[in-house]
Amino acid sequence: MESLKSILEAEILPLVAKPGRYIGGEYGAAAKAEAGVRAALAFPDVYEIGMSHLGLRILYSLVNAIPDFAAERVFAPWPDMERRMRERGVPLYGLETFRPLRDFDLVGFSLQHELTYTNVLTMLDLGGIPLLARERRGALPLVVAGGPGAFCPGPLEDFVDLFVVGDGEEALPELMGTVGEWKRARGGARERLIARLAREVGGVYAPSLYRERRAPDGSPAAIEPIAEGVPPRVRRRVVRVLRSSRWLRSFPVPHIAVVHDRVALEIRRGCGQGCRFCQASFIYRPVRDESPGEIAAAAGEALRATGHEEVSLCALSAGDVPWLEEAAARVAGIKMPGPVSISLPSLRPDRLTESLAERLSAGRRTGITLAPEAGTEAMRRRINKKISFDELLRFAARLRERGWRLIKLYFMIGLPGETEEDLKGIAACIGRVAAIRGGAKGKWQVNVTISAFVPKPHTPFQRDGMESPGALAEKLGFLRRAVRQRNVALKFHGIEPSVLEGVFARGDRRLGAAILAAWRRGARFDGWRELHDPAIWREAFAETGIDPAGYAGRRYAAGEFLPWDVIETGVSAGFLAAERERADRGETTADCAADGCRGCGVCEGGSQRPTGGAAV
Repeated sequence: MESLKSILEAEILPLVAKPGRYIGGEYGAAAKAEAGVRAALAFPDVYEIGMSHLGLRILYSLVNAIPDFAAERVFAPWPDMERRMRERGVPLYGLETFRPLRDFDLVGFSLQHELTYTNVLTMLDLGGIPLLARERRGALPLVVAGGPGAFCPGPLEDFVDLFVVGDGEEALPELMGTVGEWKRARGGARERLIARLAREVGGVYAPSLYRERRAPDGSPAAIEPIAEGVPPRVRRRVVRVLRSSRWLRSFPVPHIAVVHDRVALEIRRGCGQGCRFCQASFIYRPVRDESPGEIAAAAGEALRATGHEEVSLCALSAGDVPWLEEAAARVAGIKMPGPVSISLPSLRPDRLTESLAERLSAGRRTGITLAPEAGTEAMRRRINKKISFDELLRFAARLRERGWRLIKLYFMIGLPGETEEDLKGIAACIGRVAAIRGGAKGKWQVNVTISAFVPKPHTPFQRDGMESPGALAEKLGFLRRAVRQRNVALKFHGIEPSVLEGVFARGDRRLGAAILAAWRRGARFDGWRELHDPAIWREAFAETGIDPAGYAGRRYAAGEFLPWDVIETGVSAGFLAAERERADRGETTADCAADGCRGCGVCEGGSQRPTGGAAV
């Protein structure tokens, strides 16, 4: 370790941007010298993003609290760091002990976004691990992947040994425990270990134990097990009782500024709103709440341990949590040298009460985000976004009156059934918000992000195709011309990266060859505008004979096999189909957490209970 650190300090880090990404040793880091099983928690993006991710924080703290287990963090190196490491022959390493990836028992990737997939290959290659799963010879390390990307595993099946589908708090320790038993028993061949894990640990999908049967057009017609004892479909893991606060009381304090440089606490997992485009709303069901007492206790301990002054109360729709105001009051009342600021990453406009507005206004007013998604009431009903234009305007006006100077709006284009009126509605909505007057002195700024709709697996819109790049470009051009207010900043997600996201969001095993071809041509950090190179991907798809439109733009017929059907979320196919029909009729579906069970299949009889589990 010392020799590697000395090489880094003397020969590499002085030559790269942001060396604080790579030095480890942060206050609060858990550097375990002795452990029976070691896991590298690999986040395939830069340090600043990975260190802000709530799931990484939870798993890191949870694993390191178990005496015989150790977890270390590893992030994707920026291209300048990758180049220097390759020149000097330095392997990618865990930040806690500078151990190379090849010397861990498990290397677990968090797949939060499809445009990080080439970074997975970079990290494996730099870490000394063969890229292709079939070429790995020793029993360990095992390459594991989880997160939203595991719900459509096909594109990475050539590279990943095991996918963990769903919540990881129980699944990861079970995996590590079985690996520990295997090591102590000197269990033998890699294939036997993979088969044992797939049979014994729920929620684990091992691609090598399944085969694809293809239709005449080459698309998957079925995915079938080829080993005894593995399920025909892998059911996601569900943590029945949310207790994430116990793992969020301490975490390494970053050396450099990160995206969310604050204490983050999960107050609710899951969302009952059921927006029909939103994958998270379906794959994280049922709704589970943390208690306000636990949140306040965790916030106090975390503030004292880290020195942060701000607490973010995190949920997919924080305003839906019934005791939000109570939790906010308790957190704001924590005794610290200075005032404690509170932030909410998401808030519905009809949930902004006077007392909550007062709490938020008392802290740092860095901006608040609202996602209308669509420009007309008709389209919002279609996608089940249950907010009105009047509520949105009242929300913005109240913020302005209380001294806020910045509001952030999110919209999507290319939604199923979108018309010219919907586009005009987006422009009108932005204009009305931008025109709000009164309140604090200073400029009223409206930052707007426009993204393309990408159909995601396990949602009511999963069978819909994505619009063509040409059609999306026309719509972006319309909005550029229509939105001219000087206090509005428009940001557009790139069309070509969005289409690439659509390809991998709905992909199968054939795409592994294209990912490898693009990576060999230099594809890295495709989610970063300055690094994404569309020409590389056009060449990679041409080389491998893949038509990207056949993935992103394909519309699947009712009942047709889907490449991700091997994964079972608990939400029934019938419910998703019914929701798609309700979209066409412009009918909304009520929030299941607030208004009772909608019969999606996850809970038993409206009990807010995962099927087969204990009450939550």
